[in-house]
Amino acid sequence: MTEQNLTLVSHPLCPFVQRAAIVLLEKGVAFDRVNIDLSAKPDWFLALSPTGKVPVLKVRQLSGKDAILFESVVICEYLNETQGGAAMYPDDALLRARHRAWIEFATQTFTEGWQFLHAKDMATADVRRAAFRDRLSKIEAELGDGPYFGGAEFGLVDAVYAPLFRYFGILNRQLVDPIFAGLPRVTAWRVALAERSSVKDAVIDTYPDLFRHHLRQHGALIAAQQPESQELIA
Repeated sequence: MTEQNLTLVSHPLCPFVQRAAIVLLEKGVAFDRVNIDLSAKPDWFLALSPTGKVPVLKVRQLSGKDAILFESVVICEYLNETQGGAAMYPDDALLRARHRAWIEFATQTFTEGWQFLHAKDMATADVRRAAFRDRLSKIEAELGDGPYFGGAEFGLVDAVYAPLFRYFGILNRQLVDPIFAGLPRVTAWRVALAERSSVKDAVIDTYPDLFRHHLRQHGALIAAQQPESQELIA
């Protein structure tokens, strides 16, 4: 591993790490990626991260010291502002604020989707599925002609939501299709994100199997309906 000015402290399954990795890949920035075991966090990591969570971005300064950034959206915005490549926020202040608002909307949307995926009984799964679909319906009303959130250009909103939609490209289509039924714009957006090189390359090749194993380990109801190995679907 060669030393770079940017080091992303990571975990292979973390969706929030994926956000930062997507932006780094979109920007074409060279960076090191260091995975840690979140069940046995090393002392050096706990000394860096005030929250004890990934991602953490180490930014090498001219002095040789590292500045530390945490929280995925903060990291993504820093990279957007400091690295080359296409801007990932609109120039217009009002439109930019709206994009930031929908990024904030992603927080609870992730929570609803995560709780649905990890539900251990049908009653909980039904409630969480309905809550998640309600969030998707609100996004459906905001989306335009695509292929991305803001139109033709891939932006920060896309990088934020792509890891969430990735989950549903791994699951059995019979479970996924009803969630996205009647949401053609969200469905098209999900497909476009899945096909983006930066989104694909933000995770390791074994990610689908790792995620299915994670669901089984946590006793998720949905895990019982998944094969041991399944080709990724859009």
